[in-house]
Amino acid sequence: MPAWLLAELARATWLSGFPWIASGYAHTVGPLAAWAPWIGIYGITALAALASAGLVLMKERAWAWAAPALLLPLAGLLLPQDFTTSTGRMAVSLVQPSIPQDQKFDAARFAANLEVLAQLIESAKGQVVITPESVVPVPLVELDPATLTRLSRPERPALLGAFLGSADEGWVNSVVALGSDYHYGKHHLLPFGEFIPPGFGWFVRAMNIPLDDQARGDHQRPWAVAGQRLRPLICYEDLFGEDVVQSAVGPDAATVFVNVSNLAWFGTLMIQDQHLQFSQMRALEFQRPVVRSTNTGATAVIDHQGRVTARMPTLERGVLEAAVDGRTGTTPYAYWLNALGLWPLWGIALLTLMGLKRAAS
Repeated sequence: MPAWLLAELARATWLSGFPWIASGYAHTVGPLAAWAPWIGIYGITALAALASAGLVLMKERAWAWAAPALLLPLAGLLLPQDFTTSTGRMAVSLVQPSIPQDQKFDAARFAANLEVLAQLIESAKGQVVITPESVVPVPLVELDPATLTRLSRPERPALLGAFLGSADEGWVNSVVALGSDYHYGKHHLLPFGEFIPPGFGWFVRAMNIPLDDQARGDHQRPWAVAGQRLRPLICYEDLFGEDVVQSAVGPDAATVFVNVSNLAWFGTLMIQDQHLQFSQMRALEFQRPVVRSTNTGATAVIDHQGRVTARMPTLERGVLEAAVDGRTGTTPYAYWLNALGLWPLWGIALLTLMGLKRAAS
């Protein structure tokens, strides 16, 4: 158990971290999900490994060790679960343009793709419109002013995925609140896809990835709109609860998390359902709803208990009209993660491993 936990923590943090499909995500449903607001994804990862060890010990008839190893993971069902309260309901329109990846950055298709986007935004009925990551796949300063005016509807605020910055300072993968001064820039960047590690420029050039070396955003506060506070998360940023936690504590904490993504890079593979699970775990950990607007899927609404309440079919073009209940309050996991980071889990894993080694010698 401690070795498995250490491996997952290392994968989540070293070299900027890439905790995709960490084993704890298999438990966004089931008895271990009850632990999420207490110990988070990596605590659940440790308990899942402990339960697996318990099954082996049970087979070996080592009952004194098997019983606690199996019962402790189930004890989460007895813990209090309700740490947040409602801040009211908001109607959202989640745009899914379903533009194939080989057409997204095609200059010949640019005008047609923008027309699709404009029509979808114009058809939206919600109080707030959310569009996917980089739905405008060029720097916003290069967008025709007439098109930008058409996309901006004063009566219906919208988050538009685009790039901000400059060639000198760097381009930032961002969402922009049309009609206001709010914007959010992606802070946790993907190696090779969004920034080039030293010595690997040749690899990215060979892959021909547009806007491949980006700058980090630094504008992290939530967006106050329609009686809620929305915290954007761009693409795989919602894998990093330790980065998100500051937006889940305090009087100005977010009431709704908003994930905008473009998973068209991966076609129709299971990656869309995997990413949906990551958002479900964040909802469970912080007891906040998560709304997702994606290019091709999974566009969905997740409530504060991790349940998918609405979802648009994959690769279907349209707007998902849904309602989301904002939440305020702080879970135990948010309290200690904000104060101490992941260090308590590192310490528990290392001390347990040392204790087991000593017991075996």
